[in-house]
Amino acid sequence: MIRTLLLIGFGGGAGSILRYLTSVVTNKYFHGAFPLGTFIVNVAGCFVIGWLAGLFGRQPGYSDLRALFITGFCGGYTTFSTFSAENAQLFQSGNGSLAVVYIIASVLAGLAAVWVGMQAGRM
Repeated sequence: MIRTLLLIGFGGGAGSILRYLTSVVTNKYFHGAFPLGTFIVNVAGCFVIGWLAGLFGRQPGYSDLRALFITGFCGGYTTFSTFSAENAQLFQSGNGSLAVVYIIASVLAGLAAVWVGMQAGRM
């Protein structure tokens, strides 16, 4: 149990750091109302979690890797709570149509990325 918690914590910390760096780099080169950094992180995270799920499956012997990468890293890397807060802010600032585009694009791209990731992980 302690080992699993440490793996999740380490993976989550690494994912959180990479999420922050992704947003910093994206915001350095893209300026606009659309929250591109969070969008990139969520879609990439969906692909990675799909790929890892396809790669590890439910096979025994991968529980440590699932804890480290799926629960820890992907859990720390993706930012659904930030996504929700950004949409609330877009609605409040009168950018409701941009919020709707962001929501639909995130959900559709995320679902597609998970599916592609799962297929890639099964190869």
